[in-house]
Amino acid sequence: MSGPLQGHRVVELGVWVAGPAAGGILADWGADVVKIEPPEGDPARTFGRMLGLDGQESPPFEMDNRGKRGIVLDLTSSDGQATALELLSEADVFLTNIRPAALQRIGLDFETVSRRNPRLVYGLITGYGMTGPDAERAAYDVAAFWARAGLAHLLTRPGDSPPFQRGGMGDHMAAMTMAAAVCAALIARNRTGTGQLVSTSLYRQGAYAVSFDLNTFLMTGHPIAIGQRESMANPCMNNYVAGDGRRFWIVGLQGNRHWPALCRAVGRTDWLTDARFDNARSRAANAAVLIGELDTIFATKALEEWAELFDSEPDFFWSPINSMEDVLADDQFHAAGGVVYVPDGESSAPMVATPADFSRTPVEMRSVAPKLGQHTEEVLAELTARNA
Repeated sequence: MSGPLQGHRVVELGVWVAGPAAGGILADWGADVVKIEPPEGDPARTFGRMLGLDGQESPPFEMDNRGKRGIVLDLTSSDGQATALELLSEADVFLTNIRPAALQRIGLDFETVSRRNPRLVYGLITGYGMTGPDAERAAYDVAAFWARAGLAHLLTRPGDSPPFQRGGMGDHMAAMTMAAAVCAALIARNRTGTGQLVSTSLYRQGAYAVSFDLNTFLMTGHPIAIGQRESMANPCMNNYVAGDGRRFWIVGLQGNRHWPALCRAVGRTDWLTDARFDNARSRAANAAVLIGELDTIFATKALEEWAELFDSEPDFFWSPINSMEDVLADDQFHAAGGVVYVPDGESSAPMVATPADFSRTPVEMRSVAPKLGQHTEEVLAELTARNA
């Protein structure tokens, strides 16, 4: 068996990232995912060109579409719509991030499709939800997840301009939520015999990502201050720079447990009885002074030296602030299964793994992303044979 979803048929009508990423996760987990593209292809195929890469290579597209079979259908035509409905009548799951009004225009809305296949789990990712004044508003995750849900604001230092989100962050989070929702709906179908509509939105995903802040404000009206490194109330939860310029984060959330370990690591056990720093309230009141002292101390050694001292203290929690090069050079990243090798003819392509493992039904990478329309004849022949 290759993956826990082996034997499940998924039809995906997705563009850019969120919908295809959800299909990519299910494909990694063993489902037979058939990706429907228009004759001009999923626009995500152009990511490589947008990133300035040579040729037809598009790593973001490869990441989200590996292991699928790809077909081309013109869904503006009655023949294309009829073929899509035939595919869905045999499917276990339909995944899409097309706006609901567009789905209705081409006859692939939930009500129409579920009448033909009541067992179908219909997974829909929207920008802002399925109801309300902005339900049909177009959205990328930079808008709905990053900007409107509050992440950009909460990650902006007072007086600064907002930081830019990295590509696909909200999309990939929403995709993982959708994959989980689909699997939950499949479990419910096993019990009830009937599929259902499951949905998530980039907006809701963003709000959930900052729910630590949002729920605190919802329940108390109290906003959590946006931290500034130079005056963090808990200097043990802060980032610093070593003498070689490399940055790291110390994560001493529990004062009684983590403060003594920090004092020992930096050779300042006298701080344990220093009235300015001997309890959490005093450390908060004197945070700027303590952070300045720590800045001076940390500048005396390279990070590699500090790492040895930090790791000698079991109750000192910390992490380097890694670049992409650092992550890929990190033995732990590879030991934890962070990279998979996807068959590509006689060789294989290294790609980032989806973040879940299964002990009894391990996943197996099958193929790189399909060329545009690569499996159209194959899939349509299977459909004809099933209907014969």
